[in-house]
Parts: sequence; C-alpha cells; structure tokens
Amino acid sequence: MATNDKPFFRRAAEAVFVDLYRQFRWSYLPPLMVYFAAGISGLTAIVGTFFVKEYLGLSAAFLAGLAFWAGIPWALKMPMGHLVDLIWRWKGALIFLGAGLVTASLMIMFALIAYTDDMVAIMPISAWYVLSVLLAPSGYVIQDSVADAMSVEAVPRHAPDGSSLGEIQVKALHTTMQTLGRIALISGLVFVALLNIFMFAGVENMTQDDKAAVYGRIYLTALAIPAISVSGVLLASVMKARRRHRLRLRGMSAEEIDAVVDRPVEQVEPNWWYFIGGGLFVALTLLVGLSDIAYSQEIVFAGSMAIVLVLMRQLIARLDEDHARALIGTAIIIFVFRAVPLPGAGATWFSIDVLGFDQQFLSVLSLIASMLTLAGMIVLRPLIATRTITDIVVLLTIAAGILSLPNIGLFYGLHHWTAPLTGGVVDARFIALIDTAIESPLGQIAMIPMLAWIAKNAPFELKATFFAVMASFTNLALSASSLLTKYLNQIFLITREVRDRTTGEIITSADYGALGWLLIVVAATSVLAPLMTIALVQLTIFRTNE
Repeated sequence: MATNDKPFFRRAAEAVFVDLYRQFRWSYLPPLMVYFAAGISGLTAIVGTFFVKEYLGLSAAFLAGLAFWAGIPWALKMPMGHLVDLIWRWKGALIFLGAGLVTASLMIMFALIAYTDDMVAIMPISAWYVLSVLLAPSGYVIQDSVADAMSVEAVPRHAPDGSSLGEIQVKALHTTMQTLGRIALISGLVFVALLNIFMFAGVENMTQDDKAAVYGRIYLTALAIPAISVSGVLLASVMKARRRHRLRLRGMSAEEIDAVVDRPVEQVEPNWWYFIGGGLFVALTLLVGLSDIAYSQEIVFAGSMAIVLVLMRQLIARLDEDHARALIGTAIIIFVFRAVPLPGAGATWFSIDVLGFDQQFLSVLSLIASMLTLAGMIVLRPLIATRTITDIVVLLTIAAGILSLPNIGLFYGLHHWTAPLTGGVVDARFIALIDTAIESPLGQIAMIPMLAWIAKNAPFELKATFFAVMASFTNLALSASSLLTKYLNQIFLITREVRDRTTGEIITSADYGALGWLLIVVAATSVLAPLMTIALVQLTIFRTNE
C-alpha cells in the first residue's frame, strides 16, 4: 500500500512514534542520563517552597531577586561551551566538578533541616539557604554544557562498519537526539512527581518535626542526581572503549579508529573573546554583588547582556549572512517570549494558604504537568518539524494567555460559583488540575525548534559553543523575567503570615489583596510582548522563516 493510501491515524502514528524509534541509537544513552539527572533536579523544588515558608521570613520580592542571582550562572554557558569544544576529550571531568557543586548544595539543605542549631551557630539560616541556591545552578550549568557536547558526540557520523553516513541522515539523527534529550529531561520530572506523591503521603497530618524528617529524606534522596550524571560519563567511556575494540578486531589502524570514534578537534581554534568575556562577567558579578551599590541586579544584568551580545557577535560571524540574520531574529523572539514576568511566590502562597493546596496535591499537579509535557513533545514533534519557530511561538503565546484565565478566576472565587453548580465536582483543585493538564506541554515545546535549528545549521566543530551561546542568551531572558517579576511584586505587594517559631506570635499578617491585579498584568504582558515583538521582527531584515 502506498504511503498516501494509509489511514490518517496510521500515518500520524508512524510520524510520531515509529520514526523516532528507528532513529534511536544506543550511543544516545549517556547524554540522556545527564539530561535525566537535570530533570530530577526538581526533586527538592516543593520541599524548598515549604522550607522557605516554614523556616524563613523572606519576602516575595527578595525571593524573586534571589531567582535573578541564581539564573546568572547560566550566562556562563558560552565560555563553558567553548571550553568543552576545546578540551573535547577531557570534557567528562567537568561533569564530576558539576556533581560536586550540586552535592554541596544538597548537603547544606539537609544539614539546615537535620542540624539546624549547629548550622545557625556558623551562619544565619537565610545565608546558608542563599549559598545553597547559588551553588546548585553553578553545578547544573557545567553539567548542561557537557551534556550538550555529549549529545553532539553521541550522533554517529559513521555506520557500524566505519562507512560515512549521508548528510541528511546525520541531520535527522541530530534532531532526534535533541528531541530525546527533552524527553529525558521531562521523564525526570515525571519520576520526581511520582516520588514526591509517595514521600509526601499524609504530610498534612504530621507534626513539624515529622515534616522536617520527610524534608531531610528528600534532600538525601536527591543525591541520586549527581550520581546519575556521573554514571552517564562513565557509561560513555565504556561504550567508546568497546567500539574501539570492535573496530580494532576488524583490522583498522589507530588513526582510522580515531577518525571514526572521536570528533576531529584540530579544526577548533580558541576564541579568547569567550574567556575574556567570561572573566569580565565574573568580575562584574562579584564587584557589584559584594558591594552595597543600589540597583546591583540591574547593573549586573545590563553588563551581562552587553558581554553576551559581544560574544554572540563572534559566533554569528561564523555563519553566512542569511543564517546570521535568521538567528538574530529568532533569538530576539525567543528572548522576549521567555522574558515575560511571572506572578512570583505570592501566587503559590495563595494556593497553599487560601485554596488549601498541600504538598501532595502540588506533587500531583507536577506529575500531570510533566506527563502531559512529555506526551505533548512526542505528539507535536511532526508539527514542530514542519512549522516555523514564529508560528510555534505565536501559538504558545496565545495558548498561555487563554490558560492564565483559570488562575485569575480562582483568585476571584470562580470555584465558589462552579462548585455548587456541579455538586462540588468543579472546585478549586479540579480547576487547577484541568488548567495544568492543558497548559503543561507549552513551555518546553518552545525550545525544541531552537535546538533543532542549531543541530541543523551550526558548524559541526562548534556545536557545543552554539548550544551554549543560545542557552546563555535565552537564560538571560529568564533573569530579565525575574527582574520584571520583582518589580511587579514591589508594585503589587503580597505578604504571607509569618509567625515567630518560638512564641507563635504573628510577625507579618497575610495580605493577598493585590494578587488579582498582579495576575491580570502578568497575563496581559505575557501575550502582548511576544506578539508585538514577532510583528516587528518580521517586518525587518531579521525576518525568520526557519
């Protein structure tokens, strides 16, 4: 039967599942393990939320500012990615360094819960918490840079017999590798959500000491994160050694084996702009961050953006004019899409204090979001492959705007109207579940077209640097989002109830009165900013049809 005569659902199933299976290679497994470890890094997210609420008296604006600082290390992906391209054969050592930083972050949080008095004797709890929050992303950015490099190396350039693969086939394998990388990442989130549901079972009836014990166990369990990423590097070494052995048995010389197994490194010339820029970035961050200067976050952001743009210019020069313009236009669109503000911690506090969402229910929401994101990426992969990045961003922007309405409705009591009409079925939790189920696939899908573009168009010898460049730029967008979130939380002030841990006396009263307007402003900005940016970019020479 001809392909066009096949039933629609059969053709769709083949495009979604069969083709993905056919392009899988066992060499993909090591980088997928590192991506999976990144996915389960969210294991402590819910614990961290409740730790801040129950142990610390930090404001929503402060936490938004802290998110800004925690996002800055990701801008270092550019010099880190270029370093990986230069020391290609020794990149595995960086995974061990990143694993050490992540381990230190997790052990600090465990010690704060299990040995609070001893830790307070050294530094205040808030200082320890800030240190932990900053150590973790530093470790993850190192591992992520190496994982991107491993995902390039994992794509074979030769058949098992040593013959070269065609260019079209290699490009298809790169696209599949990036899709599987996102799938591994989301699979980690699914695993985390399932584990959280199990570990948080009955927590609403526990005493504070019992809750602390659960929190501590979760942080110890999270030590699996660095262990899995390190195992991925070890597995890659074993697989490469076995492949070398098989080729040696076929009579190939050492030089021929190197050409088949290892990526050529003689083509990569060090570009010192990346390391100078990285050094300037670190110096700027330390100088401003350790001083008591006003608007320190804004200064660091502006300086970081200037450095990143200079370094991006170095890389864009390696592309032809058409691809360079397309990359610039695409980068601007993705930046604005990711830079829109979020409601901040106040919305989560409202869902906990007013709507009564506990740790286990938040874990259920996380599970649903992760599973549907995973399904959405697989099912929508053919759409992503055939539509332009602009089309995808427009679709996601409009969908995000529509899906912000249920949260606004929950603040204004929508569930008080729907629950009586439906016999209590459509209550606050039901609305939250439906909203999460529909909204969950949108965020991760936005980055897949960008990764596919890099896999398709970037020079082979600079793949890791290209991945790092775009990651640094788009992660600065997340820093911009944190700044905008902080500003909105300063305008629309939200406070939660804070009690003295010893006396139980109320120190700060809860006030969620401004949350409604905050949610409305965030929703409007999230829709208008990306759509206006797309319209403007498409009218310039940076118009993109990729």
